[in-house]
Amino acid sequence: MTTTTTKKITAPRAKAAPKKITAPRAKAVPKKISTASTLSAPIYTMAGKDAGTISLPEALFNAPWKDDLVHQVVVAMQANARHSTAKVKDRSEVHGGGRKPWKQKGTGRARHGSIRSPIWRGGGVTHGPRAERSYTQKINRKMRMGAMAAVLSRKFQDGEVIFVDSFSFDAPKTKNAKAAIAAIAKGSGILMLAQRRNNAALIALSQKNFATEKSFSNFSNFLMEEVRNLNPVDILRHRYLIIENPAKALEMFTARATATKRT
Repeated sequence: MTTTTTKKITAPRAKAAPKKITAPRAKAVPKKISTASTLSAPIYTMAGKDAGTISLPEALFNAPWKDDLVHQVVVAMQANARHSTAKVKDRSEVHGGGRKPWKQKGTGRARHGSIRSPIWRGGGVTHGPRAERSYTQKINRKMRMGAMAAVLSRKFQDGEVIFVDSFSFDAPKTKNAKAAIAAIAKGSGILMLAQRRNNAALIALSQKNFATEKSFSNFSNFLMEEVRNLNPVDILRHRYLIIENPAKALEMFTARATATKRT
């Protein structure tokens, strides 16, 4: 008996499709950073009305947030404001103890020269704090200005910076100051400015103004300070920052930044 084998007929293989030739990727072109100031903010009057706009320098109000720098500067400033007040009296400062408690020999007790010895109850303290420690930390001017720019930029981005053309009071009066804050809060749309009870706002004056300072002195939730004395600690401690006479204030900020760069 013979067996026959049949060959399997397979279809011819399809030709591989030619690979697509892609053009090389173009190198990313770095974006040009414009040095012109494109930031602007509205200015309000004491009555809460619009008084125009002001252009803001990006170096101060568009700076990147730097956690480490701000933390270092704030901690250093708080340390510089710390006073070394912890102090104890040693045996030379404790009152009394001028006479020998008992004679040197013959009593059967230990010999002592003063009841104000550190081993006596009510005596002096050994190796205690002496109010001689200094907590001062050095802050470079570039670090201070960099932290200031970061804080101002974050406040501005969060909508917590308000510009007012001027605070002018004929005489110190709390009622007028309260009315001005209420009008500014309503005009700017930031109602929390007049409602917040603690650390509501820091008011930065372009120059010393006795009537304005006395008008706000009865408010515990507002702090008055001159622009030249602003620091990151006070700005972060309050929710809002009100800058009076912004044109002059920005001149002071720019002068400080320029002086920092030159040094």
